[in-house]
Amino acid sequence: MSINLANGITLSRLMAVPIMFVAIAHEWQMPALVVFGIACATDWLDGYVARKYNLTTDLGKALDPLVDKLVILAPLLALVELGQVPAWAVYVILARELLVTAWRGNSQQGANVWGKTKTVSQMVAIATLLLQWKYAIYSLYLAVALTLWSGLSYVLPERNAMGDRSS
Repeated sequence: MSINLANGITLSRLMAVPIMFVAIAHEWQMPALVVFGIACATDWLDGYVARKYNLTTDLGKALDPLVDKLVILAPLLALVELGQVPAWAVYVILARELLVTAWRGNSQQGANVWGKTKTVSQMVAIATLLLQWKYAIYSLYLAVALTLWSGLSYVLPERNAMGDRSS
């Protein structure tokens, strides 16, 4: 099996996970933030490259969402270990990811607007926590709320913009 450019970018994001985890565990917040920022940017980049150059593969379809979850969960777990993030918040995020993955099954269904909003809110929350902003915990609480909402958006019946059930 050969690895194309898009999958290589995804794998580079996977390699960032232990680096982030170690940096946060040693309380090297700025290096952790830089690695996290690069990992977040490459999340967008690998999808762009795969679509633009027709490099979409089954490996990429399976690996990309898994790596996305690890990029989010690794820093949160390290911050739990340091006592900077409540474990229940990370549990909610992890539970949502597992449940939505199970709900989707093998459909390869992409993220909806709420799923993308959830991901961005989690990335912002982690960045503010790494920057140790005074009110960063509230960005995490917002991310948890959006995580719950986005999870519900996958399991509730679809509705159109007016709130009516789709036919």
